Amino acid sequence: MKRFKSIETKHHEQRDAFFDGLRQLDRRGFLKLAGLSAGIAAAKGLITPQSFQLISVADAAPAARPRFSFAYISDAHLYKQDLNDRFVRSILRAVDDVNRLDPQPDFVLFGGDLAQLGQKEELDLGREILKSVKAPVKMMVGEHDWFLDMGEHWRSLFGEPQYSFDHKGVHFVTLMSVNEKDFWTERGMTPMERMQTVAGLDNGVQSRFEVGAAGREWLKQDLAKVDKKTPLIVFSHSPLYKYYRPWNFWTDDADEVQALLKPFENVTVIHGHTHQMLSNQLGHIQFHGMLSTAWPWPYAPEGLPALTVQMNRADPFSNFDGCGNGRFDVASAGLVDALYGLWDRDPVTVRSSYLASNGKKDRPASTKLPSY
Repeated sequence: MKRFKSIETKHHEQRDAFFDGLRQLDRRGFLKLAGLSAGIAAAKGLITPQSFQLISVADAAPAARPRFSFAYISDAHLYKQDLNDRFVRSILRAVDDVNRLDPQPDFVLFGGDLAQLGQKEELDLGREILKSVKAPVKMMVGEHDWFLDMGEHWRSLFGEPQYSFDHKGVHFVTLMSVNEKDFWTERGMTPMERMQTVAGLDNGVQSRFEVGAAGREWLKQDLAKVDKKTPLIVFSHSPLYKYYRPWNFWTDDADEVQALLKPFENVTVIHGHTHQMLSNQLGHIQFHGMLSTAWPWPYAPEGLPALTVQMNRADPFSNFDGCGNGRFDVASAGLVDALYGLWDRDPVTVRSSYLASNGKKDRPASTKLPSY
């Protein structure tokens, strides 16, 4: 016979577990914990029944705290504002979310596809909106930003699409992963016809995305200067693995790029493009897919990474459902915990320990509704 516990019993068990955990902290850790616990509870929307605050002791321990965080906004797909102001409202909401973070992130990554058809007015609008972000913004290019003028205006606004930087002991690399082999010259396509072809992911005309030989050589030269023990975080727009080829959720030379990353002890790859929560672990390389502010794509019928805990079906009557932004907390080892700020839903955390354990630890809660 199943035994049910009263609220009082559960409360006292939680309190005892809390104080047992406190014994593992030093004095400095306890004082910080005492000051932070009320704020943590408030941020989570908790109302505690007694005079102490319930917190996760493991997360509060000094050794477990992240070294820093950065936020992300991705896949805005902006049209000219007079054609579609819905996507404009969405990215404005994302910017407001990030600006309200306290403390502020060290920087904000924009994950690509700022524009829908790569037009000057679309990219200029996105640039003006991103100027209102309080934290420094790092840019990544997407295919929707590129194939009208082959990146000419994007470069004039944001610089080269491939670059690296170091931050607090972590080496960051931003890759241009959406190169395509020339399918347009032989067909006599106009620039807009080329752009519209690339924007339609499920066609048989365009090639698959790739970093390309020149991009891989640039990456090889960049990584040659980095110690193999240095944590490595790579930003790419398309996933640096092969998910679903018919929709171009795919990078053709992903295996070759992974081979360049494998010598490093701690590697995380963060990608946009798929508009969905995705979790993957290949060898010791961890992968996180980012949300879109524009719309959620359905999960592909095959090829989904086994560690992905799928989002449930989006509500077609809510333009924000299945969309969002988020935050990555970077721990001292250089791996990240991804916090997905799903709009109109509870946030979801995918921890590095979940991926590193191949799904045996810290599995995110599964949905009770069908995935989309």
